[in-house]
Amino acid sequence: MIPVTPNPFLGIGMHSVGAMFAANCYAPQKFIRRWSWETFWIAQAAWCWLLWPIIGAALTIPELGIVLSEAVHTCPRSLLGSFLLSMAYGVGGIAFNVSIRYIGFALTYAIAVGLSGVLGTLIPPLVRGQFSTILARAGSGWVLTGIGIGTLGIALCGIAGRLKEQDLVKHAQGDSGFNMRKGLLLSLLAGVLSAMYGFAIEVAAPVTALAAQHGAGYWQGNVAYLTANSGAFITSMIYCVWLARKNRSSGEFLHVKQDREPGRLWKNYGIAWLCGTLWYGQFFFYNLGHVRMGEYQFTSWGIHMIMLVLFSNLTGVLFREWKGTTTRTRIMISMGLLVLVASVLCLAYGNYLGRS
Repeated sequence: MIPVTPNPFLGIGMHSVGAMFAANCYAPQKFIRRWSWETFWIAQAAWCWLLWPIIGAALTIPELGIVLSEAVHTCPRSLLGSFLLSMAYGVGGIAFNVSIRYIGFALTYAIAVGLSGVLGTLIPPLVRGQFSTILARAGSGWVLTGIGIGTLGIALCGIAGRLKEQDLVKHAQGDSGFNMRKGLLLSLLAGVLSAMYGFAIEVAAPVTALAAQHGAGYWQGNVAYLTANSGAFITSMIYCVWLARKNRSSGEFLHVKQDREPGRLWKNYGIAWLCGTLWYGQFFFYNLGHVRMGEYQFTSWGIHMIMLVLFSNLTGVLFREWKGTTTRTRIMISMGLLVLVASVLCLAYGNYLGRS
């Protein structure tokens, strides 16, 4: 077995790389032309939730076949549990997407990601009965404070996003389609079910341990994605096949509607590949950060969620997406970003104090 040396600062650095991938994984989607949503979604899902996890595990896990064979015989419940939790996560992703239609991206992001971050961070140690032990460790106060501050920062960014939408609507056609009740229910559902991804990785820990025994070292977490991602792919495939039958869009996999641009079909596939690759990349680096977090590995999910919101909003600032908003809105997003930075610093210092 290759030993893994805790290094919280390097771990947080890896989490930040993963978060940057996550913050931009769907940005290329805006270049998709003449494809229905369901066609794009299943094309990118095939990469991020099926193909890349297989490729990543095959390239980084020594004796992968033996590891999986041992897992089937020694911890089949871990494999099944991880897969079922992943399916629930897939439903959360769909709920997230639909929620955006009713309350916009900013509010959905704040509610769903904030809730997912809190639940995915705190519930695993509570279920394992380890929370009292964690509280007794050095730096635990800083870690929990960082999680709380991060949740506040996500909320402030969500408020800023909603103010931004209101500012921009004044110069547009009006806030058509806004439905707070439906959007709130869907975003809460998305937050709860999105946290299931963190649980899916957690449940697969015995399989990860087997990979470590076979010399996977820092790459050991890549084996968990075989089950933690494939369930989400199955859920998405079922939903997208239903939509394709309903909208009669299944033919788009072979040609695009009114194709006036040479090579448009292959460009769409290329964009779907890029989105799927960026999405998988976030958790490729998530694993490299997670194994280095030492005594506070349970904070990985919260750190990832907080940094995801931080980098996605910083990207928006860099690309001048807040141009045309009021001073009140710009102050709110600035406050949100500063609070998120403070949260990361608290988490980093707490992990430093608690390193073993």
